[in-house]
Amino acid sequence: MDEASLRARLAGLPAATAPARDPGELVGAAVLVPILLSCPPQILLTRRSESLARHAGQVSFPGGRIERGDASPAAAALREAEEELALDPARVTLLGQLPEHATGTGFLITPVVGLLPDNVPLAPAPEEVAAVFTLSFTTLLDPAAPQRRQGLRSGLLREYWVWPHPEQEIWGATAAILLRLAQALRGTAN
Repeated sequence: MDEASLRARLAGLPAATAPARDPGELVGAAVLVPILLSCPPQILLTRRSESLARHAGQVSFPGGRIERGDASPAAAALREAEEELALDPARVTLLGQLPEHATGTGFLITPVVGLLPDNVPLAPAPEEVAAVFTLSFTTLLDPAAPQRRQGLRSGLLREYWVWPHPEQEIWGATAAILLRLAQALRGTAN
């Protein structure tokens, strides 16, 4: 799949500059869902540092809380990606937003989809990012790849999505956002 195909398949996404709705009791957050324009394309992911107070060691997209100075969820996602990976916002071509995702930990996440050139320079901030890796488009576009699992999380039995990866555990909000991206790329509904 090339850049033109990606753009065509994701053309229906709402603009990446749309303001976030009032999250109510949830904390507004935004993540960048970066698609590397390698051949074939890949999804860029990070594993959070074990020293972080929240979500330590978990796989995530670059992102975080939407701050008062952020003009939009896209601005927040780009700011966070720059802080976490030294990703130059000028190197990101925004395509739009996926549907918001409410987490069991109190966040309302706006996923912002962006294209990155292959071999874009990155310098992970070690206090925030333990690893940077990719998920193949072959896996992303395979309808049988994501699996629904159950497990105890914070003392409660929960169901969550998991994506296969040879080295990382991709689950929870990140997995759910990947599922939405895969559905948008395949042109399928929830």
